Amino acid sequence: MIQRIQSLYLLIVVALMSVTLFAPIAMFTVASGEVFTLSAFSLSSDMQSQSTIWMGILLSLATALPLVTIFLFKNRVLQVRLCAVEIVLLLGCIAFMAIYFWLSGANALEDAIVEHRHFGWSAIMPIVALVFTSLAARATFKDEILVRSLDRIR
Repeated sequence: MIQRIQSLYLLIVVALMSVTLFAPIAMFTVASGEVFTLSAFSLSSDMQSQSTIWMGILLSLATALPLVTIFLFKNRVLQVRLCAVEIVLLLGCIAFMAIYFWLSGANALEDAIVEHRHFGWSAIMPIVALVFTSLAARATFKDEILVRSLDRIR
């Protein structure tokens, strides 16, 4: 199970998405000097907080699905399909992060002028996880082709 390269790719995806789930994704500084932090489940500062529960749920699913996929090593076709679902989840996570990053000044910060905004280092993790998930899907598909070619020879 762990000997297969796609299992290692999927473990890397789980680790990357776990970091994204628990680390700050972006920071915002408003004119009053207050610093807002965007994390998986909230956009918060010392005084106020707004829920980002849907992004957190999507990030949690994108963290759990590769872990489940690793243990389905006997069903390679299902593994490829779950990798495709993981790619869609990761694209959704990237979209949610971008939406919360660009629209946070208007909605959550209540007419406060955002002076400075920047992504945290965990914001690039879903993009890297996207690459590793596609590599895992490709390696699993190659395994399936190899097994089918061996069945044909017999």
